[in-house]
Amino acid sequence: MSAIRHQVSVDASSRTVWTALTTEAGVTGWWAETARIDARDGGRIVLSTRIGDALVEERGIFHQVRPTRTLEITWDSVGTSPTRGAKLQLQVGRGDGETKVHVVLSGGEGLEDEETRAQVDEFWKGALLRLRDVLEA
Repeated sequence: MSAIRHQVSVDASSRTVWTALTTEAGVTGWWAETARIDARDGGRIVLSTRIGDALVEERGIFHQVRPTRTLEITWDSVGTSPTRGAKLQLQVGRGDGETKVHVVLSGGEGLEDEETRAQVDEFWKGALLRLRDVLEA
């Protein structure tokens, strides 16, 4: 199955966007209800995220952290999260006076179910809009 892909342009610096992607305070402002984050290669991430009507815990490991440019997280393959076993890539780049955030979520058995995949897709559409709204407020 193909990857879930979304992009948003934000009127904020790449450092501001990076902080929103890699700190507990930043992530709880737009992505998750709770967060524990060690944003370094090999660091762990644990989020409580609302997907659809369910509050799910997502646990993963950072595989690539390139400040102000790239985050790659692999979600653990156990648990009830629909993203279990999936790889999440977040790319940050400057262009036309704005910062672009590109999300790619791929793999994972949870995304093989069409209904679950649609919920996760909608989650990321809304999450990136929340990110933009929070950072441009």
